[in-house]
Amino acid sequence: MLVFLIIFTLSPTEVLSNDQVLNLYTARHYNSDQEIYKIFTKQTGIKIREVTTKDQALLERLKSEGSASPADVIILADAARLWRAENLGFFQNLNSNKISETVPKQFQSNNKWIGLTTRARIIVINKRRYPTKKIESYNDLANQDFKNQFCSRSSTHPYMLSLVSSMIINNGIENTKNWAKKVVSNQARTPRGGDTDQIRAVASGECGVALTNSYYLVRLMRSSNPRDRAIIKKVRFVLPNQKSTGTHINVTGGGIAKYSPNPENAKLFLEFLMSKKVQQLFAKGNNEWPIIENIKLNNAKLTSLGKFKRDNLSMEEIGKNQFGAQRLLDNAGWK
Repeated sequence: MLVFLIIFTLSPTEVLSNDQVLNLYTARHYNSDQEIYKIFTKQTGIKIREVTTKDQALLERLKSEGSASPADVIILADAARLWRAENLGFFQNLNSNKISETVPKQFQSNNKWIGLTTRARIIVINKRRYPTKKIESYNDLANQDFKNQFCSRSSTHPYMLSLVSSMIINNGIENTKNWAKKVVSNQARTPRGGDTDQIRAVASGECGVALTNSYYLVRLMRSSNPRDRAIIKKVRFVLPNQKSTGTHINVTGGGIAKYSPNPENAKLFLEFLMSKKVQQLFAKGNNEWPIIENIKLNNAKLTSLGKFKRDNLSMEEIGKNQFGAQRLLDNAGWK
């Protein structure tokens, strides 16, 4: 459920004078995050005022507000969007030794933003149609065996752009162009819907294979809904590229807004999100891996995905290549 708490009913003076407030602009929309916010408020006395909508809508809002924006912290759900926000000048420097020493360098960008959680881009497969078919990599999706079998989101979605950006970096632009053209010829339908829709389409047999973020699959695995349980029985998954670069990793990340009226509160909040307890709550609540290494997970289904080799590309590098990824997909005819 999307939550909109309209903060423009407050005058700039009221916002600036209240040092017990944090104005949070976030693309996350999970009820489990509310528990995290309550803990922060209980520990600090700082009340969180939340504006929640999709990434692109937040970026447009920040553009229109300019220097009058009351945002203190910006949280976006993909490396491509985070890089775009940084490139548009929406973040100020973090200047936190605690953050820089805690967060792996792969998930930091120029002292502007950090990753908060990670997820993997995995392949789901119809068990009945491909009970034993060996699929090891993203490249395998271009095989003739999957003619009229592949389903995905739109090419404009940041999850797709980040994956293709990583492939350009790892495999080169020409190889990725050839891959994209072959995958387009394998599409079962015009790209549409979200990641859960792709999993459902694979389970129903509309598609044979599809891409999804890992947490969507784990969400279905944890569901008590009979429909979701039936879906899980019909699909299997692969963590791709284990013999090469590793499975593509993406992030939810955040930073301090450029014109934050409460920058110290913002820094305190981001440091709080790096704590062991909060990182465990992210894993428990939305089936995401902690950004911090060596934290014990309290989510059996997430743990059941197993240990795997992860691509170690920096999120900054992936974000920078998103426009090239979009041009490549457009040229390949990926809608």
